[in-house]
Amino acid sequence: MRQFAIIGIGNFGYYLATHLYEKGYEVLAIDKDANRVQEIKDGVSQAVVADATNRKILEPLGIKEMDAVVVCIGSVLSDSILVTLNLKDAGVKRILAKAISDAHGRILQKIGASEVFFPERDLAISLAERLHNPNMLDYLPFLEGYSIIELAPSKKFTGKTLRELDLINRYGVQIIAIKELIPERLNLIPTGNSIMKDSDILVLLGSNEGLEKLREEE
Repeated sequence: MRQFAIIGIGNFGYYLATHLYEKGYEVLAIDKDANRVQEIKDGVSQAVVADATNRKILEPLGIKEMDAVVVCIGSVLSDSILVTLNLKDAGVKRILAKAISDAHGRILQKIGASEVFFPERDLAISLAERLHNPNMLDYLPFLEGYSIIELAPSKKFTGKTLRELDLINRYGVQIIAIKELIPERLNLIPTGNSIMKDSDILVLLGSNEGLEKLREEE
């Protein structure tokens, strides 16, 4: 069974830890606030009151054996940085760290974070994109200049095959999946013969420029 440790049990860390546990994983939650640990103790495998800025405290918890450790400390930058450094020095294989600014993110990467994420920024961008385009159901940054979006297609898509829509040549946008509601199923990498229904949801990958052009012309 895969094992994860979540350090910092604020709102983000709480929901991350409990959701992973609900998925059937072993989850260790760590925070120096006893009240937070008390709140989450029944929602994870193990909850420990500990100051993760002290490496000597981390090592007996088996932190090195974890499949991944997620640092969810954001408000105190020095703690976030020191915890990430301690995890790297302890030999943790995969370290994911929350950042609250680009500068913070760059520091975390330089000292050994395998992945850096920006939950508030990414959520704000996703919400702005959905407000910008009411047909968009979800938005996920992919690589620099590229995104993955879920889109409820316009009526002019209905009844047409993907070959007829030809989104890859018209916009440089690839349909990587279709979420079919009737019947309910996920059609991964659909063929050109797939016919769009008005209940379908498109999962699209493409350049931000191409996706924006597609949205404008719907």
